[in-house]
Amino acid sequence: MEPILFEPLIKQARWGGRKLGEQLGKMLGEATNYAESWEICDHGHDQSVVATGPLAGKTLTELVNHHAAELFGNGRSLSQFPLLIKYLDCNDTLSVQVHPDDRLAEQFMPGENGKTEAWVVIDAEPGSCIYAGLKAGVDRAAFEQAVESHQVAECLHRVTPQPGDCFFIPAGTVHALGCGVLVAEIQQSSDLTFRIHDWNWVDADGNPRQLHLEESFRCIDFETGPVSPVTPVVLSEDAGFRRERLVQSSFFEIERVRTTGESSLSPAERCRILMMLRGSLRLETGQTRIQCVPGTTVLIPASCPEIRLQSAFNEPGEFLVASVP
Repeated sequence: MEPILFEPLIKQARWGGRKLGEQLGKMLGEATNYAESWEICDHGHDQSVVATGPLAGKTLTELVNHHAAELFGNGRSLSQFPLLIKYLDCNDTLSVQVHPDDRLAEQFMPGENGKTEAWVVIDAEPGSCIYAGLKAGVDRAAFEQAVESHQVAECLHRVTPQPGDCFFIPAGTVHALGCGVLVAEIQQSSDLTFRIHDWNWVDADGNPRQLHLEESFRCIDFETGPVSPVTPVVLSEDAGFRRERLVQSSFFEIERVRTTGESSLSPAERCRILMMLRGSLRLETGQTRIQCVPGTTVLIPASCPEIRLQSAFNEPGEFLVASVP
């Protein structure tokens, strides 16, 4: 099976902006609140649709149902594509929230998955921030008191992000993406979020959004503590090519690759997703040619042959490779 491009699903939210179009080339309308581009999605009615090639028009769930062996390798058969791949434009600060793990998600919403996720920062404006985890020493009693007294921010671990930073956010971690960051997100296929604090935001009619305090306190892992950017582990490096591991978990693995000139991705026994972050690369197999620019996302099935990569004008290209374990 050849590499696959999908049509992105563009989502609007009160915290979105215009960077998905300005920096990642997504087709947007005239609004100013474009928040998420769901690149690869098999989640209920939200379905990625193949954009080009012999499978054009097929949904991702159809590929999972009818081409599982080619897609996942090793004779694997899954009922759902396990990852949800996104780009997020945080033009305003998101709510303080937490996600359940698989066990709790099944209790709250039968059939839904938990949500462990990771962010890789593409762009960060001066003064931007990310809230990742609780400060050291904040226990349940202290956090409950902070919620009641509207002092939640004082309990959050605040980080000033830099482009290239990667944050791994296991289910149960209190977090909020701050104003001014553009990120690539790899997560479990889930849309189950519990809101703890919403910065006193109200809509045009003066109404706040619903909070989910009872559910949130069931989900929060008070042992997690502060979350700092991961330390990349260099896997291989030579002239013009660098490969490093960012995340290794039971839900997904993430590597970052920087390449100049010609290189290749060897066949693998598992499904992978390429997310282009910087530069420009031509991706080729014997039958497929894709020009990858920032914002391009390519699904690479387990049965895909070797992929040849050529950077434009010998300038570096940088991309993520997320793998389904």
